[in-house]
Amino acid sequence: MDLPETTYPVDTQDEHEDERLRSGPLWRHALWAAIVTAAGVTLGWLGALFRIGPEEYGLPPAAPGALWPYLLAWAVIGLALGAILRFVAAKVPVYSPSEVLLGTVMIGTRLSLGWRPEPLEVAGLAAAALFLVAVWCAVALRGAAVVRRSQEASGVA
Repeated sequence: MDLPETTYPVDTQDEHEDERLRSGPLWRHALWAAIVTAAGVTLGWLGALFRIGPEEYGLPPAAPGALWPYLLAWAVIGLALGAILRFVAAKVPVYSPSEVLLGTVMIGTRLSLGWRPEPLEVAGLAAAALFLVAVWCAVALRGAAVVRRSQEASGVA
């Protein structure tokens, strides 16, 4: 029995639709960073309202105490990470910058609200998030450099 053939051509361009340059005015970049950061902080806070996993080894719910300092800290951290991602995304194509920013801010907020770390530990979490974003941007910059060299080499030949 033969499989039916598709009459629709396969478009490989859609696979990398999210990987594009993000140019535009500064207000658009700032608005993007603010919206994605706010979504990450909100999702992290909502995730902290209940326990994830069994009590023996799951993430605890939000610890008692003031949560505004942690929410504010992760909002500022998220805006800084968003500025870095958007700066690089305006120069070279970066794959899924929104998901990277949303994930790092959400996880950082969730962990901070679950354990209420000291400021030095929050700085460590922020450094880990910065490292992740820096590696993500470095991969994008490296990929763009490789593409540029291959295009220059094919243009010379």
